[in-house]
Order: sequence, then structure tokens, then C-alpha cells
Amino acid sequence: MSDAALAVFRAWELPVWLTASIVLTGVIYVRGWIVIRRSRPQQFGIDQLGFFLAGLVVLWFSIASPMDGFADTMLTAHMIEHLMLMSVIPPLLLLGLPAVPLLRGLPRPVVKFVAAPLIRTRPLRRFSHWLVTPLIGFLAMNLAFLGWHVPAAYDFALEHEFWHDVEHICFLLTSILFWHCLIRPWPTKSGRRDWDVIVYILMAESINTLLCAFLAFCGRPVYQFYFTTTNPFGMAAVEDQTLGAVIMWVLGSFAFMIPAMGITIELLSGNRRPATRPR
Repeated sequence: MSDAALAVFRAWELPVWLTASIVLTGVIYVRGWIVIRRSRPQQFGIDQLGFFLAGLVVLWFSIASPMDGFADTMLTAHMIEHLMLMSVIPPLLLLGLPAVPLLRGLPRPVVKFVAAPLIRTRPLRRFSHWLVTPLIGFLAMNLAFLGWHVPAAYDFALEHEFWHDVEHICFLLTSILFWHCLIRPWPTKSGRRDWDVIVYILMAESINTLLCAFLAFCGRPVYQFYFTTTNPFGMAAVEDQTLGAVIMWVLGSFAFMIPAMGITIELLSGNRRPATRPR
């Protein structure tokens, strides 16, 4: 391993508050999962627990481990980080059906005096229903994806730690909106899947393909920030960019195409099941 790569590991420090926040979220979910499993054992099985906790583990790995340090010095690692934030973590968290377990896992005073009044607020409920519509989910995720990959915005985020964190939050939250429209986790009302869902997925995949193809084949470094850093593996900036684009292109396409193929098989077989099936 090169000295530059070893330097990334040596420079890494455990982000205590971030790690504690992720662990606390996991504890709250597990506590709520145990409670709700008593009345809904089939709906809240080990699978849901595993999905949600796996999502938290991948989240920690992407933004709190040495992986984040590599993402600051090479575009390939940064693209893998973005891929996890947008295409891996959101579906894992949502497959854990997190809304009710997280609420049930909170201390009762917090639920009684904070969460419950907010949930009963009619304007907030209307806004939340509007927020998880397919159009909003699609636009939010893809505008964030394209906007933060504009060279000026991308370089600015890497040069300013606060805005780099904002970028990550944008990717994660907008992608949760996008995947929420596909997974429809309970207690969200489950609609019937139709061919418009395939269009929804393929349009998002095409945007990922267009950006990645441009970065892979433009033949020049797009982001100036990487001229100011030492690549831990000795790659030239254009090589790093090409590799990162190809990884995000291929793995990102898999993330979209796997659910698209599954839903297509359902539709062709005439088995139009709801996105989630409360029991």
C-alpha cells in the first residue's frame, strides 16, 4: 500500500457524534421493532431488522469510516460514496419499514409531547403526502444528483466541509423520497404497480447513464479539486475519473435495473401486487 493511502488511514479519526447518532438510531429502531413485533410478528420479522441495521452500517461506512477520507482524495471513492448514499442505503432503510418502529422506539415523553403533536398537524401531514409523490421524488433526487455534480458545485463542496456534509444530506434525503415511491413501506398506502413505475425507474437510470458516460468518455478531468490532492493509488486524474464514472455507471444501473426487472416480471405474469402488503 502506498504512503498516500496509509496517510489516509493514519489521518482518520472516529467521528464520535456522527457514530453515536447512527448507533442511537439503531437502538431506537430495535426497541420499537421489539415492541411492534409482538402484534405484527409476520410483518416485522428478522428481515426488516436486518435491512434497517444493514442500512445504518453502510451509512457509517460511507461517511464515518476511512472511506470518507479516500473520497476526499480520489474521485473513484467519492463516486462509490455517492452510490451508497443514493442507491444502497435508502432502499435498505425503507425495506426495514422504519416509520412505526422508530416512533415506538422513542421515549414516551418524546412521543407524547413532540412526535404526536407534529403528526397530528394537518398542514404537515399534507406536506408530507405531497413530498412522497413520484414526481417530487424523481425531481428531487435527480436535480440533487445533477446539481452537485456540476464542476463548480462539486469542487466547492470538497473545499468546504460544511457544504460537503450538506451535499451528502441532499443525496440521502432526496434518494429516500425517490425509493419511497417504489417501495411504499408500511404504513404508507400501497398502490398497485403499473407500467408507469418502469418508466419512473428507467428515466432515473438514463440520467445516471448520461452523466457517467460523459465523465467516462470526455477525455479530460472535469473536477479541478483533484489536481490539488495526491491520489492514494498513483492514478492520473483522468484515469481516476474514468474508473469512478464506470463504477457508478455499472453499479448504479444494476441498482435501478434489478427492481425494474422484478416489477416487469410481476406485471407480465399478471400478479400486480401492492408495493407492500400489510398483514
